[in-house]
Amino acid sequence: MNSPRRAGRRTEWAAAGAAAVSVVLWASAFVSIRSAGDAYSPGALALGRLLSGAAVLGVVCAIRREGWPPRSAWRGIAASGVLWFGIYMVVLNWGEQQVDAGTAALVVNIGPILIALLGARLLGDLMPPRLLAGMAVSFAGAVAVGLSMSGRGGSSVLGVVLCLLAAVGYAGGVVAQKPALARASALQVTTFGCAIGAVVCLPFAGQLAHETGSAPLSATLNMVYLGVFPTALAFTTWAYALARTTASRMGATTYAVPALVVGMSWLALGEVPGLLTLAGGALCLAGVAVSRSGSRTAPPDATAEAATAQTAAPGAVTGDTAAGATPPLTTAGAAPEPGPERTPHSA
Repeated sequence: MNSPRRAGRRTEWAAAGAAAVSVVLWASAFVSIRSAGDAYSPGALALGRLLSGAAVLGVVCAIRREGWPPRSAWRGIAASGVLWFGIYMVVLNWGEQQVDAGTAALVVNIGPILIALLGARLLGDLMPPRLLAGMAVSFAGAVAVGLSMSGRGGSSVLGVVLCLLAAVGYAGGVVAQKPALARASALQVTTFGCAIGAVVCLPFAGQLAHETGSAPLSATLNMVYLGVFPTALAFTTWAYALARTTASRMGATTYAVPALVVGMSWLALGEVPGLLTLAGGALCLAGVAVSRSGSRTAPPDATAEAATAQTAAPGAVTGDTAAGATPPLTTAGAAPEPGPERTPHSA
C-alpha cells in the first residue's frame, strides 16, 4: 500500500515533468515567433495562434466531455484569458519584431519576480530563502544572456517597453489563473482562457485573412505550431503543474527559458552564442535548480491535510491524474467541483 508521502512524491514528479514540457515548448515559441513574424503582423499572428490552439483544445475537451467550468472559476479564467492569452501574446509578438530573442527573453523574465511579489501579496505564497536565492541567480543569468545577445539583432526602446508590458500581462495572468485551478480542471482553464484570448484578438481578423493569402507556407506552419504546441499543449501542462505548487515556484521554473532560447536560436537562427551568453544560460539553469530544491519538503500540516482530503474524497487529485483531467475537489461551502496549469515564463 502506497504511503501518502510516496503519492505526494509521484505528484511532484508529474508536476515537474509537466512544467519541463511547458518550458521547452515556450522556449521554442520565441524562435517560431521571430520566423513567422516576417510574414504576419503581431495581432494577426496572435489571433492565428490562439484560433489554432482553441480548435485543438476544443476537440480534446469534447472528446473528454469536460463541459463548462463552474461559475466560481470564470473570474480567474477571464482575467488570465485577457491578460495572458490576449494582451501578452500580441505585445510579445510586436516586441519580438523590435528586439532579438535574447533581449525579449531577458525583459519578459522580469515576470517571475512580479509573480513572486503578486503571489505573496494576493495568494499568500511563501518566499523561502532557496526560492529567493534561486530567482536572484537565474535573473543574473538572464541579464547576462540578454546583454550578450542584444547587440546582434538590434533593440529599440519600444521593443523593450512592449516586452515589459508582456511580462506584466504574463504575471497577472498566472496569478489570476491559480485560484481558478482550485475549481476547474487544467484543460478547462486553458481551453476557455485561450478562447477568451482569441475573442480579444478578433479585431485583427481582417489582417489575418489578408496576410495568410500572401504568407509563405513556412510562416503559416510556424503559426499553427505556436497554436498547437506552445499554446494548447504547453499551457495545459503548465496549468496542471501550477495547480500542484505555488505560483512563485512555477514562475521561477521558467528561468530555464533564456538558456533554452540561446540553444534554439543557435540551431534555428544561426545566432552563435559567446562565452558570456553560455555563462548566463548556465546561471539560469543553476538558479532554477536552487529554487526547485527542497520543494519536496512539505509542512507536516499540509501533508496531514492532504491525507485527510484524500480519505474524505477518494476521487481527489493525485499524481496519477492526467493533465486536463477533472477529479472532484471540495471547496469550503461548496459542492465538489471539477479540479485539477501554467505558464513563463511563457511565450
